[in-house]
Amino acid sequence: MEKTSNIKVYTMTIAGAACWGLIGLFIAPLYDRGFTAWDVVAIRGIFTFVFLFLFMTLCCRDQLRTRLKDHLFFAGAGIFSIAFFNYFYFEAFSQSSLSLAVTLLYTGPLFVIVLSRLFFKEPLTIRKGLALSLAIIGCAFVVGLLPLGQESIPLSVLFMGILSGFCYALYSIFSKPVSKRYSALTITTYTFFYTSIFMLLTSDILKKTDRFQYGDVWVSSILLALVATVTAYLLYTFGLKHLEASKASILATMEPIVAVLTGVLFLGESLQGWQMLGIVLVLYSAILVAERGTRTKTAIDIQNSDSSVGKNM
Repeated sequence: MEKTSNIKVYTMTIAGAACWGLIGLFIAPLYDRGFTAWDVVAIRGIFTFVFLFLFMTLCCRDQLRTRLKDHLFFAGAGIFSIAFFNYFYFEAFSQSSLSLAVTLLYTGPLFVIVLSRLFFKEPLTIRKGLALSLAIIGCAFVVGLLPLGQESIPLSVLFMGILSGFCYALYSIFSKPVSKRYSALTITTYTFFYTSIFMLLTSDILKKTDRFQYGDVWVSSILLALVATVTAYLLYTFGLKHLEASKASILATMEPIVAVLTGVLFLGESLQGWQMLGIVLVLYSAILVAERGTRTKTAIDIQNSDSSVGKNM
């Protein structure tokens, strides 16, 4: 890892996931106004790109410069990951519940670990496997799928939820190869550029502009873009720049915890004992990942220090 501290990297990655966990607050009002899941993806993509592009044009125009061949990665992340992961996620949410949708979404880290092993040759360690297992079990406890096991999941919802997890995993795979050349801001901006273009061409959002006469549509759209997207992706992409893709995805399992806590604090839902157990399991999985990274960095620093001493003797 670079000079950036481990604590800062882990904190920002988890904070990004926390911002994702708030998404239910922003998309529910849009459904109430008659927007479909595909429409909401379009709103998220277009608003996000506009905010990012305006910010970069005003504050850091030099970071807009990129290599043409890298746009294959931006386009891949924007279309095959962002557009479709959001669609399957939002559709699962509209047909079931936010808790169930976010649990199925978090099959994503499993796909990330497998794909990272195939494409980046990242090691598949026992510690990483244990952390992933604890995170998935913890998520299931948090949303109530365990210990009762009485949640009836329609096959279509299950299929869409797993597809959302797979497409979610593709973001790390497409972004990782360019994360060393560009800032998190640059990667996120161009990713959503391709998302917005794709959604403008494939959705009916331009035929529903009359629904933006309602104030709650504007508020939900802006918060969906600024909080649950711009802030979340910048923080997560920053973490991805300094972490293995598989580790970043495991740390991001903080999202379902925030989603459930959001329901408790703002939607009047209750928190059961097994959900508290799930929160502890997810937190511990994040500690397992972070602790390993800290020990590795410390060992490297000690080794480098000893090497320097040896050279000066």
